[in-house]
Amino acid sequence: MHEQEFVSYDKGLGIGDNYHEWNLLREDVSLPAACLSSENVEHNLRWMQEFIKKYNVKLAPHGKTTMCPKLFHQQLSYGSWAITLATVQQVQIAYSAGIRRILMANQLVGKTNMAIIKKLLDDDPDFDFYCLIDSSTNVEQLGEFFNSNKQTKLQVLLEIGVRNGRTGIRTEEDETIILNTLTQYKDSLALVGVELFEGVLHEEEPIRVMLQRTVASLQRLINSNQLARSPPILSGAGSAWYDIVAEEFSKMGTTADIILRSGCYITHDRGVYQLAQKRMLQQNAIVQEISKDNTLRPALQIWAYVQSIPETNRVIIGLGKRDAAFDAGFPLPILHYRSEWSKPIEIDHNNYKIILMMDQHAIMTCPSDHNLIVGDILVFDISHPCLTFDKWKKILLINNNYSVIDVLDTYF
Repeated sequence: MHEQEFVSYDKGLGIGDNYHEWNLLREDVSLPAACLSSENVEHNLRWMQEFIKKYNVKLAPHGKTTMCPKLFHQQLSYGSWAITLATVQQVQIAYSAGIRRILMANQLVGKTNMAIIKKLLDDDPDFDFYCLIDSSTNVEQLGEFFNSNKQTKLQVLLEIGVRNGRTGIRTEEDETIILNTLTQYKDSLALVGVELFEGVLHEEEPIRVMLQRTVASLQRLINSNQLARSPPILSGAGSAWYDIVAEEFSKMGTTADIILRSGCYITHDRGVYQLAQKRMLQQNAIVQEISKDNTLRPALQIWAYVQSIPETNRVIIGLGKRDAAFDAGFPLPILHYRSEWSKPIEIDHNNYKIILMMDQHAIMTCPSDHNLIVGDILVFDISHPCLTFDKWKKILLINNNYSVIDVLDTYF
């Protein structure tokens, strides 16, 4: 049988390569499509830039949120100190895109993973790389593997964890065992700080206790002169509690380089992180000061067609689990557009609700007197950007006229 060349097509694009001629309202793009508001992205970048300035901390935004090198570089241009990543594959992608300071907020485990990082460090002495440790076994593995690398030591941070949580040491006894093991590998490993991820907890008080425990650990390391970096690194913060992390960590003043790692701020959402922002606005004076009436804005949206209206108040939308996150709430419809209209109109997501998502469909209930018809376009805000980005190889960057100004590549 004659084999024909297979052509792959990415979803959410227009016809041809001249994306500067595409406009969402003219239906130049195949829907569903994932779109980023250029204005809102830049607003969020400025907002976070002001936040870290007020607290005198640094930012290493988590790149796993977007896995988009263009956005990585944009974050760096707004003052980010580094890019945080979670896996060796993600590190490779970021490095190949020109990112030269990476905090891998994870343990480096496995020979091939170690070999990949070792080669990057051997080939590029200017590559500033960090990873985490939380066991003497992993310290031994890393120490032996990187022992031949005399020029560049592997920089590691001690991770603090909590019982029933994720990674990270549980007790001071764990810490002592790891530190004793580290003394055997001074030629290959450099302990440069302490790290935690507070997002495994969900209440403010236990989070503050965990943060204070992390600060105490770093202070012990400073007092015992066991750190290879001055100032040492003190790092934490996902996208829900970074205000609390900044409050607690900033008490150390200039004793440490405080590195926050929020990733979702760049796109924000209308779900879990919107709720987190509301909490911050209620209790954090700095957030109140820099927000005024202009807090973080949702920037990532899914555009989709009304596919079918089989019942009066039951509308089927042409988007599904393969297009948008559904783990932290379903997408919320915010705009409605029809081809003969001059612009979209707002829609009340309290009355128009997705109640079920399937692979390629969403079922939405709406009032019996709605005016939706098949072929109308609905625009949805989402909850949890990380698990929407990973469903798209191409993201459309759009302006306020809904014209495409760039096509962003993601690499999940």
